[in-house]
Amino acid sequence: MAYFETTHTTYNPEPDFTRPRLELSQDVRNRMLQRLRVLYPHSAAQEALAGIERILQVFHAHKPIELMERERNFNPAERFTERDVILITYGDLLYKKRQSPLKTLGDFCDSYLRGSVNTIHILPFFPSSSDRGFSVIDFETVDPLLGSWRDIEALEAHYQLMFDGVINHISSKNRWFVEFLAGNPDYEDFFIWFASEEELTHAQRRMIFRPRTTPILTRYETLKGPRYVWTTFSPDQIDLNYKNPKVLLRVLEILLFYVRQGADILRLDAVTYLWEQPGTKCIHLEQTHDIIKLLRHMLSVVAPHVALVTETNVPHKENIAYFGNGGDEAHMIYNFALPPLVLHTFYTEDARVLSEWAESLTSPSETATFFNFLDSHDGIGLPGAKNILSPEDIDRICRRAADHGGFISYKTSEDGTEVPYEVNMTWYSALNKKKDGDSPRIRIKRFIASRAIALVLQGVPGIYLHSLFGTHNDHSAVEATRGKRGINRSIADLRSILRSMNHPKSKKYRINLDLGKMIKARTGHRAFHPNGSQKILFPSTAVFALMRTSPEGDRTVLTLTNVTRIKQRVEIAIEDVKRYEGPWQDLLSEKKVGPRKDKLLITLQPYEVLWLTPQS
Repeated sequence: MAYFETTHTTYNPEPDFTRPRLELSQDVRNRMLQRLRVLYPHSAAQEALAGIERILQVFHAHKPIELMERERNFNPAERFTERDVILITYGDLLYKKRQSPLKTLGDFCDSYLRGSVNTIHILPFFPSSSDRGFSVIDFETVDPLLGSWRDIEALEAHYQLMFDGVINHISSKNRWFVEFLAGNPDYEDFFIWFASEEELTHAQRRMIFRPRTTPILTRYETLKGPRYVWTTFSPDQIDLNYKNPKVLLRVLEILLFYVRQGADILRLDAVTYLWEQPGTKCIHLEQTHDIIKLLRHMLSVVAPHVALVTETNVPHKENIAYFGNGGDEAHMIYNFALPPLVLHTFYTEDARVLSEWAESLTSPSETATFFNFLDSHDGIGLPGAKNILSPEDIDRICRRAADHGGFISYKTSEDGTEVPYEVNMTWYSALNKKKDGDSPRIRIKRFIASRAIALVLQGVPGIYLHSLFGTHNDHSAVEATRGKRGINRSIADLRSILRSMNHPKSKKYRINLDLGKMIKARTGHRAFHPNGSQKILFPSTAVFALMRTSPEGDRTVLTLTNVTRIKQRVEIAIEDVKRYEGPWQDLLSEKKVGPRKDKLLITLQPYEVLWLTPQS
């Protein structure tokens, strides 16, 4: 988000209706109407278009003049640059007495991350009834246990922010659902429900793709009698019914409210399940893609600097479909295949599968890219690697993860059986087993080497807060929360964290020193721009080798990562690295490499990472 990273602009709290009203061009109206006609009958589509135009006009009336002037010069190809690194965190993972958690988060970022991380993804910070924030009770209020909108505004002053659009479902305690239970006719069709459980037939249920093993319908008692309500994720998470245009309009208002409150990126949580249609798999439906396209077009009209990110934990081929044609759906998608592939690479000490997959990656356009993350608040998803890794490879990852103290979460497959869906553990524990005989130095090097891969691949890198600390599995949190995902969601005392990070012999200090060097090198080199090209090299199965070149073609970095515990010696032909015959220097150290007989002869220590750039 480089264009807006140095200047913070606050939307006007009150709309100014004395200014000229935003008028949509006929072309914009026609394109929006085209989308709406995929969703609704003609008359309903026309009515929805009028509602959207009103919503956009109100949003425009809140926009300050200076922001409109800056948007005129906005270059979509520079929406994301090499300077973008995203921190993923809950609002309350850091604790300090007598201070709001969001303020504590800001203090930590200002002390240790300013100048390296420029974007913060704050996971849902709204009042919630379950699922660590993803069962939203009130979309427009900051949970008072975390802080206030003032804390969010303070963060926005120094960082780009990613907000969660949890728009697939709401909490059973949300006012909308409470009104439904009370028989309010205005909310009768806000949800998908049946008067009888048998109305959704057994055959239809078997077709539905399930990310969970819980029942798809949950019985609720209402003023009008029992209702069996569609609940994809849990009985407390009630799916919204987008067949009702009023639901779509209300959600659009909420998302634009987030933009006014400081959101530079909108993460569409579980968006692949947005539209339900009995008799189908209820995943990846045309209507879901159409809604994302409508959102993208809407933002291009009134907030062109704001990006859409889709979170779709599905096989890679299905995941990249959310790019659309590269210019009409997501600006960025979670690269869900990457985490299990990196784990597989370090578990087998063989980079072939990762390298071959990375070679197949293509940039969808200059305005869309990958979000390269390794760990997150949930865990390490496995569906993204389907058809890339074999079932035996997936099983090996699960067994190794369990041996490292992790847990496996399951989903219901099409044939009704339970299959692995997610590995629940911290990334540091996934790479390092306690009491395995390895020295602390080797453990840290292996951990840093794995992080390097996400930093060099084409796209924008993301880092979960606990990976800054090398946090171990928290089994006590699993017991306390009775949920496997608690293993990776420990709340840390800020003072204790700071003491460790300031102690030169501590693990946290060493991780931040090495990781900090990498992030500084990445954010300072144009070759790592998301629109820069990448070329995969195959010098050895033990080394992941990738060459990045700037969009202008004038800057190059050759990245090498030894994925093994053994010293490796590799040869790279000069013709494979733009025939540059001069010396190369590592961006991360003082190490230099010179060619010999048309080859670069390079020795990498166990888990060593080199980022070599030509020296003119």
